[in-house]
Amino acid sequence: MRRLLPSSVAGQAMLIALSVVVILVVAAGILATFDARADGRQAAREKVGAVAVSVAAAPSTARALRTSDPTAILQPMTEGIRTRTGVGFITIMSSDGIRYTHTNPSYIGRHYLGNIEVPLRGETFTETYRGTLGPSIRTVVPIRADSGAIVGLVSVGITTDSLSRSWQSQVPLIAALAGAALVCAMAGLWLLRRRISRDTGGLAPQELRHMYEHHDAVLRAVREGLVVTENGLPVLMNDEARRLLEIDVGTEVTALPDFLTDGAREISDRLYVDGTRVLVVNRMPVPGRRGSAVVTIRDRTELSSTIGELDSMTKFAEALRSQAHESANRLHTIVTLVEMGRAADAVAFATDSLDLSQQLIDQFAEAVAEPALVALLLGKVAQAGERGIALTLTEDSQLSDAATQVLSTSELVTVVGNLVDNALDAVDPADPWVEVGITGDCQGLEIIVADSGAGMDPEMFARAQHRGYSTKSGGDEAGRGIGLALVGQVVARHAGTIVAENSYGSVVRVNFVATERNER
Repeated sequence: MRRLLPSSVAGQAMLIALSVVVILVVAAGILATFDARADGRQAAREKVGAVAVSVAAAPSTARALRTSDPTAILQPMTEGIRTRTGVGFITIMSSDGIRYTHTNPSYIGRHYLGNIEVPLRGETFTETYRGTLGPSIRTVVPIRADSGAIVGLVSVGITTDSLSRSWQSQVPLIAALAGAALVCAMAGLWLLRRRISRDTGGLAPQELRHMYEHHDAVLRAVREGLVVTENGLPVLMNDEARRLLEIDVGTEVTALPDFLTDGAREISDRLYVDGTRVLVVNRMPVPGRRGSAVVTIRDRTELSSTIGELDSMTKFAEALRSQAHESANRLHTIVTLVEMGRAADAVAFATDSLDLSQQLIDQFAEAVAEPALVALLLGKVAQAGERGIALTLTEDSQLSDAATQVLSTSELVTVVGNLVDNALDAVDPADPWVEVGITGDCQGLEIIVADSGAGMDPEMFARAQHRGYSTKSGGDEAGRGIGLALVGQVVARHAGTIVAENSYGSVVRVNFVATERNER
């Protein structure tokens, strides 16, 4: 028996709905049949009552009863009325119940079968009674003379057989209407079954339940954020995605990241920075569903910070290797001068180079008390020199060692290193220069990096630091976006400010004020 039943959700839903529809249609047909029967009986009562009252009220009826042969006058009259009105019989009788008229003339002169006591009291009486023609609905009305005296009775009736034939003739119509309703319902249910089957993939309820349980388990077990979007709106989001995007369950989402709302085109390993997080975003369109996509999100916040610091240190190491190579060249030159017997020239050459390097180191060390930051700046100077860019430290720069109470050493390296890298990338090739200014103590900190480039407009600058996209190989905006976004993270973490302006060049100014949290 189970094999005969449909297994899919759509088939079972259609079977249940069809069963309900059939029951409702059959019940409606039966009720309509009973209603037609009841309406027919009520109409018969009203009809026989009206005919009986009309015959009894006719003056000719009372006059005929006073003649010596009432039948001769009344029988033709009643048969004519019966034929025209379609009633079953019209019987006129004396007050004793002796018939003067009847549909079957052989019953004339015989006693009327039925109740006449109530009509003899002057009342109209309707009943269902088995008479000479079978069961019938009949109404008996008294016939009065001009004086008001009851001189006879008239009984008008319709047999129940004729009533049955009347309402039974409506059964085919009722059945046809019920059948048409059933056909229409089946057509609608068939279309509904197709829609449900398409939406559920023709799966059975058990299969859907297992699929839901498995998918729910996968969503909870996966360590990456997972979001399914439909036409730019998330329709499914696991707990990790809510954590990374800081979206609480049950709250209305007013602002969604661009990678969830800007369509369904493919995205591969794109960095997205918002607030204090660096996310790696991948988006893949769902085959066969236009506007649908699956988005995966990975947290790279700590890794990006570490990579930024490592990148700064790598560049510093590269600068040191470059300096070592340059020093080797200078050493070879000095040795050669000595071998040529020009010792004085060798001493002068070595002293000038050493004085210049030591002067730069002393300048930076005197202005900046944090050794790691000094090393970073010296490396950036060497890196800039290799690219033909003049990088200088402003004369008013003064950073005390107490500034680490405002920002940690790694945060200082992140902010200064990324700002300088952006500036080196953005300089005007016709006039390449970068200027760095750093001032601060335990109360606050200000970092200013200026370059000869055109700078970024406010919209691009805001997007780069708060919602900046970046890829490993992208345009200028992409590369600078992740650096500024990392700086924006530090600024947001310490409630600082970052502004860009175009004055004597492209200037980025970052300010931090010591807070209770920083001091602790």
